[in-house]
Amino acid sequence: MEKRTLGKTGMSVTVLGFGGAEIGFEKAAQETVNSLLNSALDAGLNVVDTAAAYPQSEAKIGAAIGGRRGEFFLFTKCGNSMSGDDQHWNAKAIAASIDRSLADLGTDHVDLVQLHSCSAEILKNGEAIAALERARNAGKTRFIGYSGENDAALYAVECGAFDTLQISINIADQRSIETILPKAKAAQMGVIAKRPIANAAWKTGAKPANAYHHAYWDRLQHLDYDFLGLALTGRDLEESISIALRFTLAQEGVATAIVGTKHPERWKANAKLLEAGPLDPAMIAKIRARWNEVARADWAGQI
Repeated sequence: MEKRTLGKTGMSVTVLGFGGAEIGFEKAAQETVNSLLNSALDAGLNVVDTAAAYPQSEAKIGAAIGGRRGEFFLFTKCGNSMSGDDQHWNAKAIAASIDRSLADLGTDHVDLVQLHSCSAEILKNGEAIAALERARNAGKTRFIGYSGENDAALYAVECGAFDTLQISINIADQRSIETILPKAKAAQMGVIAKRPIANAAWKTGAKPANAYHHAYWDRLQHLDYDFLGLALTGRDLEESISIALRFTLAQEGVATAIVGTKHPERWKANAKLLEAGPLDPAMIAKIRARWNEVARADWAGQI
């Protein structure tokens, strides 16, 4: 699998990484996680990204591949933007979160700790950033980053404190391509793309049951990309997902795209989608042009 350098961290990461949200929120069995992650590592994947806020995800990952720690880069996140409680962002809470993550993951350090979508105001306060810096100085993480969107992501890039930025980039979420990615490149920050296939929100041809996917479904109804019109079943669906994934990986500065699943066969299928090689520049231009034609002003980056 192709590898790229994750900005100034120097880490040589596979373009496809594993995201641990689904195995947590969808309560994947430990045996399933064992099979999924070990087969992914065997196939060459070297990025695993999770978060303290994903229920039991860190513990399941630690149990599955803790013994193979030297074979992959391990990323996690601290804080919980979904709780609405700013106490998650004070120094004591962040330090405790990192220590719990290390214990659950079964390691004495991770390669990257990221603040998990806190607001620009919290970033500007400085306490959360300082807590990450202390963890780095203590050897609990090699690098620090920010995961989030919009004005907070822009501040994270411009403040100069972070090594990496994790941000939503996909066919239904392109605002950051113009507003943030060029600044991240100038700052030599490593860019991690989350939600890189827009949650495949079109895959059934009907509005997804999961409300987390609704914003992308609604946007895609307006964008009406030609290649999604064929994506109803079988091979055509796989082709549409391949186009979507390769579009994200074509964006300047993106080093790895984090895709989550709890199905071992889906990981193998996603890896196979990249065998088609880089997406045709004409297709990339067509997708970008359609976005610029249709996107509404309120189509901000989705956390």
